[in-house]
Amino acid sequence: MVEKTLNIGIVKEIEGSIVVVYFEKKLPAIYEKLVSTINKKTDNQREIIVEVEDHIDAHHVRCIAITTTQGLARGDEMVDTGGPLTIPVGKGVLGRMINVNGKPIDNKGELENIVAWRGIHNKPIPLMDRNVNSEIFQTGIKAIDLLTPLERGGKTGLFGGAGCGKTVLITEMINNMFGRYEGVSLFCGVGERSREGEELYREMSDAGVLDKTTMIFGQMNEPSGVRFRVAQAALTIAEYFRDDLKQDVLLMIDNIFRFVQAGSEVAGLMGRIPSRVGYQSSLGQDLAALQERIASTKSASITSIQAVYVPADDFTDPSAAETFSHLSATVVLSRKMASQGLYPALDPLASSSKMLSADVVGQRHYDVAKNVKMVMAQYVDLQDIIAMLGYDELSDEDQATVIKARQLERFLTQPFATTRHFTGLEGKLVDLDKTLEGCEKILNGDFLHLSPNAFYMIGDISEVKVDMDKREDEKVEKEERKIEEKQEN
Repeated sequence: MVEKTLNIGIVKEIEGSIVVVYFEKKLPAIYEKLVSTINKKTDNQREIIVEVEDHIDAHHVRCIAITTTQGLARGDEMVDTGGPLTIPVGKGVLGRMINVNGKPIDNKGELENIVAWRGIHNKPIPLMDRNVNSEIFQTGIKAIDLLTPLERGGKTGLFGGAGCGKTVLITEMINNMFGRYEGVSLFCGVGERSREGEELYREMSDAGVLDKTTMIFGQMNEPSGVRFRVAQAALTIAEYFRDDLKQDVLLMIDNIFRFVQAGSEVAGLMGRIPSRVGYQSSLGQDLAALQERIASTKSASITSIQAVYVPADDFTDPSAAETFSHLSATVVLSRKMASQGLYPALDPLASSSKMLSADVVGQRHYDVAKNVKMVMAQYVDLQDIIAMLGYDELSDEDQATVIKARQLERFLTQPFATTRHFTGLEGKLVDLDKTLEGCEKILNGDFLHLSPNAFYMIGDISEVKVDMDKREDEKVEKEERKIEEKQEN
């Protein structure tokens, strides 16, 4: 009886990740999930899942594979499930690592306490149901809290080329926020290396925060359909905690560029005409469908922090330019600062935040951030003069500006807990008030007699005093030695 109600198609073509299926009576809808079971008579039985992407004619659909198509053959049956790809929601996903199909990949057995399986394609919440109040989300990282304050319920992008520290920074934010954050956290790995996922899993387990975290991965070696849909799957889980359990959600996505890249691959496989630089013509639509689902309601919020790889450090690349328009804060990582060992390598002049206004952060914070950026901008202007004529040719006022800028650059560096294995330094969280106090003292010229290196990789400004005392002792010792040498001579 049930068999007769099934809408069954026949596989007509297989070309890599693209599968064309013939249906005699009823075509499945776009985004519908189709399933074929292969090796039914052996112990190697498994499901091949595809998603409908295009209607070719009255009887044929073109699909993108969500699993590998190995073993699928022409003439095999493909069953229409009658719905989209689904993901499990409920408290049972906390502390677990799953894939885009909701299957656990952490060798801990099947998922328990699952409330339902929900479709991954959902509409954004209406404007009338959104929360429009602005609230700051502190990270404990000096440079970010001062220059690019994050918005609770907003979207923050970490922009940078390869090797600038995007993944390290996003991992450090996860580590820092667990101590002060009461909601649940969700990490979505889009086309990232399995090594990074394994390291993150271990770090969360060691920190004792794994029970409040869900990790979902579409790995680099998986089909483009997986990498293109894993972010929507993560958002479905986030929406459950926000809307059903009224809990705040911290959503980390690494990396948005891989999502765009996967969309471009899917469009190419489907034979769609590309747009600028080879990206899909639907780039803006694909990003908007994802980003607009990240929002706050009046009862809970989804706060998103997204790493965005910038190809060849070109910020005019369509993938980066299109992402900018959706964000409330942009953290731009500079390769030049990274090469100088200034981590986090945040570019103070290129980074920005809509939260950085006196009405939101307060007049003191706004003034300090504005003055820090002004000193940094003056320092950039003076660098050409220093390169041509030398530092000694600057006026006393300009020399003071250079010293302050170099001190600020180093004061805004910070040892990270996630890099202590490499640096040997314990990670430090710095309260915003302590950051403002340190910057005010530097801007006032209280430390002009100190080397900028005295501010490198410290926490709050009080830690400079240790170096100051050491330097004073060293000066006294040198003077005493000179006196002793003169007396001996």
